This record gives sequence, structure tokens and C-alpha cells, in this order.
Amino acid sequence: MSFNDHEQVVFCNDKDTGLRAIIGIHNTVLGPALGGTRMWNYNSEWEALNDVLRLSRGMTYKSAITGLNLGGGKAVLIGDAKTQKTPELMRRFGEFVHSLSGKYITAEDVGMDTEDMDIVREVTPYVTGISESKGGAGNPSPITAYGVFMGMKAAAEYKYGSDDLDGRKVLVQGIGHVGESLVEHLSNEGAKVYIADINPARLEEVARKYSAQIYTEDVYEADVDIYAPCALGATINDDTIYRIKASIIAGAANNQLADDKVHGQILQEKGIVYAPDFLINAGGIINVYAELEGYDRTEIMRRTENIYNTTLEILKTAEARKISTHFAALQIAQQRIDNRKRENSN
Repeated sequence: MSFNDHEQVVFCNDKDTGLRAIIGIHNTVLGPALGGTRMWNYNSEWEALNDVLRLSRGMTYKSAITGLNLGGGKAVLIGDAKTQKTPELMRRFGEFVHSLSGKYITAEDVGMDTEDMDIVREVTPYVTGISESKGGAGNPSPITAYGVFMGMKAAAEYKYGSDDLDGRKVLVQGIGHVGESLVEHLSNEGAKVYIADINPARLEEVARKYSAQIYTEDVYEADVDIYAPCALGATINDDTIYRIKASIIAGAANNQLADDKVHGQILQEKGIVYAPDFLINAGGIINVYAELEGYDRTEIMRRTENIYNTTLEILKTAEARKISTHFAALQIAQQRIDNRKRENSN
């Protein structure tokens, strides 16, 4: 399992609403654990538990490397978001979140939207990503996509000597809210965009909207410059890693490397530039953090744009130290946590 010194794991069950959820709190040294709620039709509770452990750990490092005073947490709801999600279920989940007294603050993720967070807000203040009409920062997906776009441009600058993506071939795997926003940025810059998704109707819609090309072959063997995984995690694994032809990997999905150490090292040896996911997809948490800190849209965009500079710095650091880019990013994030821990103990 992916247990990594997690502080707390909470199993939530409610027979009346059909709620089955797990909340994972990885680390709260820098502040309360903030991370979205994902609803997915997992095959088993073990699969759900493994996911929440990996995701909550990723949130710890995402907040740390982005300079936010937040810890890492995540929640998963087991079920089909299209058929089993109800207002009653969301309120009951909100009550479980509230029982943790602010140690965990939730937000939206896969299978969730702003309206769901508004319902959770009815029973607990420990939620972000609520509607702008209710005083929140709104849907974080466009900001997440913009951060990924900035990280991708930084990777292009590092690899090709220019961050101009005009004419570059980019394959976006997964075109949900974040994936579509990324496609829009890429199209506006003149990139040749290919899209892949499990939903044919969605593919047709996005292809028409942005003049993107639907890709139906093996995405890992695609002859493209940049591979952007924007669906679920672990797409870079023992099976796929040796098939990847792209020279840059930069996407929005969490936990893209099935094994951080092994696959990060292989990518480095293959000369593939990997923009660490927990760094470049941090725009969403920057967006919802604004609700806690009270900064405005201009500051949200400034912080998100800075992902470009941090990505470039980490890519250069990894090269200088002869370590994987994932490990370089992890070291910087862990250093900030360790420093705070020492401050707190003095």
C-alpha cells in the first residue's frame, strides 16, 4: 500500500445516504490539510484507499513547493458520480468533514463540481471551491489548466530553448474541465493539438470547438513533442514508459508516475523532460487558497504564472545534481516542511 507516515485515515460510512468515503490526512506541519474530494466507481475499498493515500501525500508536496501554508489531505467517495451522488450524500459527507474540526478542508476534484461544494458548505465551513456568488473563488479547473500550461512552456524552454508552442505537437489525454481549458490555451498559441478520452461524445465536442484532432491509437506511442496526461494517475508505468515517444511530459493528472523513484529515473535516462505533476497542477489549490487568505484574482494569476519560474528552476537543479526532476521537486518541498517542523519545535 501507499502508506507514507500519514497522520490520519478516516473511513466514513452512512447507510441511509449510501455514503462510503475515505479521508486521508498526510501531513499538517505547514497548516491544515487541504485537498479535493474525488468521486469514483472504485473496484474495491482497497483501490480507493490506495488512491486516497497517494493523492493526500501529493497534496502535501504540492502545497509545500508552491509556498502555501497548508498540509496535504484528500477524500474519495466510492460510487458513480453520475447516478449515486445526491444532495443528502454530500451533506452527510460534509458532516464527516466537520467532525475533524478543520484539520481537513475539502474542495472539488474528479466527479465533483462547485455546486457540490456549495452543498457541503451548508453543514461545514471547512470547504473551499464554492461559488463566487457565495463568496468563493469558483471553479478551480481553468486556473489548474493555466498552471499546467505555464509548466509546459517552461519545460519547452528547457528542452528546446524556446517556450513558444506554436507548431508543437501536443497530445492531451483526458479532456475534462482541466483538459479542455488546457486545449484552449494550446490552440490559442498555435500548437497542433491531439486529444484522447474514453468519452467519444466529449471528444467530438472539444475537437469541433478548438479544431483539435481526435487521436484513437496508442497514446504512448504517439509521434508528438509533448504528452499531457490529464486523466487519472499512474499512466507512466512499467508497461507504458518504454513506449513513450514524446520528449516532454507535462500534464494535470495527479501521481502520473506509478513508482516515483523508478519511473522518474527511467525518464531521466531516456532524456524525457518530466515536469513534476504536483508542481505544475498546483493552480487549483492556489485558487482555493485565496478563499482562506483573502487575496484577489490578480494575485491568484500571479502565483499561478510563477509555476513557470519554479518549473524551470527545478529542471535545471535536477540536471546539475544528476537526479530525476521528480526527486528534485520532492527535495525542495520536503526541505520546507522540515524547516517548519524545526521552527515549531523551538
